[in-house]
Amino acid sequence: MSGASDPRYTAWPVVLVCMPFMDDRRPSLQVGLLGALARAHGFPARTLHANLDFAAGLGVDVYRMLADDPGHLIGDWLFSLEAFGAAAPDPQDAFLDLYVDDLARIQGVPAGHLRELLLRIRHEEVPGYLDALVEAYPWDEFRVAGFTSTFQQNAAAMALARRLKRRHPDLFTLFGGANFDAPMGAELVRAVDSIDAAVSGEADTAFPLLLECLACDKDLDSVPGLVRRTATGVVTGPPVRLTPSLDDLPIPDYDEYFRRAENLGLLPRKAARTVHLPVETARGCWWGMKHHCTFCGLNGEAMRFRSKSAQRVLDEFAHQTRRYGSFRFEAVDNILDTRYFRTLFPALVESGTHYEIFYEVKANLSRAHIKMLADAGVSQIQPGIESLSSHVLSLMRKGVTAAQNVNLLRWAQHYGIDVNWNLLWGFPGENRQDCTEQAAALRHLWHLTPPGDAGRLTMERFSPLFADKEKILRDLRPEPAYAQVYPANVDLDEVAYFFRCEIEGALPDEDYLPLRGAVIDWQHAWQSDAGRPVLEYRQAPHYVQIHDGRRKEDEGTYLLEDRAADVYLACCDRPVTAAAVHERLGLRGPVDEVRHVLNEFAEAGLVFRDGPRHVALAVPAARP
Repeated sequence: MSGASDPRYTAWPVVLVCMPFMDDRRPSLQVGLLGALARAHGFPARTLHANLDFAAGLGVDVYRMLADDPGHLIGDWLFSLEAFGAAAPDPQDAFLDLYVDDLARIQGVPAGHLRELLLRIRHEEVPGYLDALVEAYPWDEFRVAGFTSTFQQNAAAMALARRLKRRHPDLFTLFGGANFDAPMGAELVRAVDSIDAAVSGEADTAFPLLLECLACDKDLDSVPGLVRRTATGVVTGPPVRLTPSLDDLPIPDYDEYFRRAENLGLLPRKAARTVHLPVETARGCWWGMKHHCTFCGLNGEAMRFRSKSAQRVLDEFAHQTRRYGSFRFEAVDNILDTRYFRTLFPALVESGTHYEIFYEVKANLSRAHIKMLADAGVSQIQPGIESLSSHVLSLMRKGVTAAQNVNLLRWAQHYGIDVNWNLLWGFPGENRQDCTEQAAALRHLWHLTPPGDAGRLTMERFSPLFADKEKILRDLRPEPAYAQVYPANVDLDEVAYFFRCEIEGALPDEDYLPLRGAVIDWQHAWQSDAGRPVLEYRQAPHYVQIHDGRRKEDEGTYLLEDRAADVYLACCDRPVTAAAVHERLGLRGPVDEVRHVLNEFAEAGLVFRDGPRHVALAVPAARP
């Protein structure tokens, strides 16, 4: 690429830094990709997974406890004193008075113990970590230090940048990532002196162009999405150009992550690794381009969907497996490209590879789709289930029904795919019937994977609900934790991603208590020492046995014969109406006879009834 042999470029080495609280169990795709991109343009570039040093110092259990709770901003609060010095808003640790009891409940630890731990981390571990990082790393070898920031990385990155600017005032500090999308990025650049500039939006074009401008002493006005301070205020470059062809991007380089993790004792030194390697096969959301889910704040500035070709993905899987010795991949895509069912997944099946892949998917997948995912090596999915009420799903603009969600859980379980999902409530337009019907239905689903979490939706910047704030949101304000992290000169309305509010038309908390209780019962059933609940069927011509072990006290077997067996099997693959079953079986009697049988199944908890559609709840028994 351009500049590959330009001595001006080689004189501008860059280091790309990943700070806490990025997950220590996998490398950062952002720094891995941008480092490879800079080198492809002729710039010496290194990456630094500095989050690993902090994880090793604290211990991975403590580190992950903090990293896995972004909504409370605890990670940012821990670093805020070092990020902002005397301007930090909470020198007396009032944050803990607001949140420590809630955090202790979530983590299942005594509140007093947690308070002592967090105070020690904030006042001792954090300063010591930053001092060691500044002293041990050769910062004087670099002209640019780039920081990627998503969720709880802001304060840690700013704290290191503040120390570096004191020690190396000519070092150019560049920030980017989801935390710097507009308007957040512009406000942080305005208010935080340790930030020289930020890229707001995709950096594939802007980052190498910025390095070129710096190396060649060119004007920075042409750099897309570049936010910086000038004598007249904060300015932003021309609009970011979204990368049209993801195939043109280099393969991310994770070499430094593995070296550092092994040197710190976080990973064993061995040829066969089990790290989930981040892989990006698509950007944006094809569903959001049509109907943006009302609560979703992702893809703030880059909704347009683009994906890599199947061949490029195959090549990237093979390259990264050979390079790092791991067969596990975690796709960071917000939604699976359905064209891969015709291209990528058949090729993976044919290749006979042994990858283990995670994808986020839309929940309206068929049995054949789920089987193909399993055959291709997709072992874990995160479908956008969110609710088991078709009415609530329509309020969310999910584009799926409750019966489709249940059917996905069934076939994923049958084909051995782990499902991560949550149940959400609190949407404008919900009614008490939505809650009571879901609570009643959940009792029949104990044999399927329960939600990992359940609760009221979180108000996120960039979501359609947030965009309609003047119409439906009352008392909208940033999450209170932001005021305990950022100095008074920062406009919290501009930098916050999480907000609190009252939503016009949403139900009060007490109306969701039965639903919350039903979720807890379901989760407890899966944690029981008695073994996981089951509901499975075996079939022969015109004969079905259903073993019901969802609750030990009710365990037994249903026997279905002749028409009842045929009707049950007719609604096993996908949700169907009574009329569709009648037609499929070629029955001569009235449709109401089929409807009567399906209603009996629903009352017994053997099918899920969703308006006129029914889907069997039992899954096929595993063959011996």
